[in-house]
Amino acid sequence: MTEIPAGYSSELDTYDTQRAIERIKHIFLAKLCAALHLVRVTAPLVVDPATGVNDNLNGVERPVGFDVPAIGKDAEVVQSLAKWKRVALKRYDFKVGKGIVCDMNAIRRDEELDNLHSVYVDQWDWEKVIREEDRNEAYLKNVVRSIVSAVCATEMNLHAMFPQLQDLPLHTPSVTFITTQELEDKYPDLTPKERENAIVKENGTTFLMKIGAPLKSGKPHDGRAPDYDDWDLNGDLLFWNEPLQCSYELSSMGIRVSPESMDKQLTMAGCDDRRVLPFHKAVLNGELPYTIGGGIGQSRLCMLLLGSAHIGEVQASVWDEATREACAKAGIPLL
Repeated sequence: MTEIPAGYSSELDTYDTQRAIERIKHIFLAKLCAALHLVRVTAPLVVDPATGVNDNLNGVERPVGFDVPAIGKDAEVVQSLAKWKRVALKRYDFKVGKGIVCDMNAIRRDEELDNLHSVYVDQWDWEKVIREEDRNEAYLKNVVRSIVSAVCATEMNLHAMFPQLQDLPLHTPSVTFITTQELEDKYPDLTPKERENAIVKENGTTFLMKIGAPLKSGKPHDGRAPDYDDWDLNGDLLFWNEPLQCSYELSSMGIRVSPESMDKQLTMAGCDDRRVLPFHKAVLNGELPYTIGGGIGQSRLCMLLLGSAHIGEVQASVWDEATREACAKAGIPLL
């Protein structure tokens, strides 16, 4: 459902919005690559579902699939590249400390459409080879701080280029780290989304850690696939959306599963049938490198830095008629 904030108007017209989007994507990618030692690579739009490399997300979203007569197989549009990237790092012979980043374009047909969600997903998917001894919270937090610093540096550049944005508040590199259990303990009477809103409104930029496993309440904070992130070493990077007065996720990321954590998480999630898939076999047999990685929403970052109230202001997608009418009435141009 689309919400129209009272008195909202875009800081930039449509022409300058397009210019700003190009600048954000160019500058941030350069900052991210420099901070994490990443190389941009080409990524697939479609994959063979039999390989197990497509992302199952929460396990209920239906990937877009179709038959390819020329090869006699079905194919799926990627939902994210979390697994593909880890395989690619091995195939491309990347060493410890080096990684890849790619433009990931996906279709999520079952996404609920609102101000922050579209069926079209565009993000920077990145992955980096690490040592086994780097699989710890300290390493994860340092990477999070590097990403936030890249966001802030991009924002500073953008404000210098577009004086119209000067009234928007600048973000700082400071990050609050909290686990999902600590958040539940702090706000036991709130829903998971309400907890996120409360902590980010109070503290600003927040990295919410340990997503996937059940909490003391018996339910996980949020769903997370059992076969790429280690649920003890992952998290969501949350920022505050001023026009909508709510928190929202810019990035989902984490240190990836080891053979031991994948074995444990597949059983916990009731997904033992995936053990026979090529990707899962490779992880369980210790054939893939230890990695850290995640996705950073391109349209989400543009929304954040431009102070946008609707994701349709910064990406071209499809919308229901009610959304189009509401945005048109409020003077919000959907691309």
